[in-house]
Amino acid sequence: MMSLSRLAAPALASLLTLAAPAALAGAQIYEPLSASVQAALNKAISDQAAPFLAFKTEEEARAWLTVMSARLAKRMPDRVAREEFLVTVHYEAKRAGLDPQLVLSLIQVESAFRKYAVSSAGARGYMQVMPFWVKLIGGNSGHNLFHLRTNLRYGCVILRHYLDIENGDLFRALGRYNGSLGRAPYPNSVLQAWTSHWSYQAR
Repeated sequence: MMSLSRLAAPALASLLTLAAPAALAGAQIYEPLSASVQAALNKAISDQAAPFLAFKTEEEARAWLTVMSARLAKRMPDRVAREEFLVTVHYEAKRAGLDPQLVLSLIQVESAFRKYAVSSAGARGYMQVMPFWVKLIGGNSGHNLFHLRTNLRYGCVILRHYLDIENGDLFRALGRYNGSLGRAPYPNSVLQAWTSHWSYQAR
């Protein structure tokens, strides 16, 4: 397992945001959670370890980062910020038991990679997280959903939660994430982005 946290360099510039509108940004729907689920989700967002790329070798990690960086370059022209973003996506996705390419696909559809995107329902940031989640599973933490890692941490934990609720049914979990359960356009858009642009096979 190789740590490439240094690859993103210290004191990185703020990520460049784009003017393109979010395609199918929606809103997670508030549902009361049992105390045990709240506790588990709170624990899931509390890790403070530095993000890193988890691969068997540094060569594999660099290969993934090179490919994904090239695909994202038009949307995030700043290389250093782009690599910081990708390292964080990979870490948070893997930590939640998700495919990093799936998370990139969801971000593309939800926010078009805009850090400060806000939906009409008030969902925020790259993964369009609804503010009620901060109080529901973050306590009174005051977490800023426009912060890169905070947004990705919440988004990945929430998607994992919905996958668990739906017993691994990704289509239904994506519908829950977007607040459009039972309707096909959003899940299909994420899955299409995954297969057409973000799929990755290690060499």
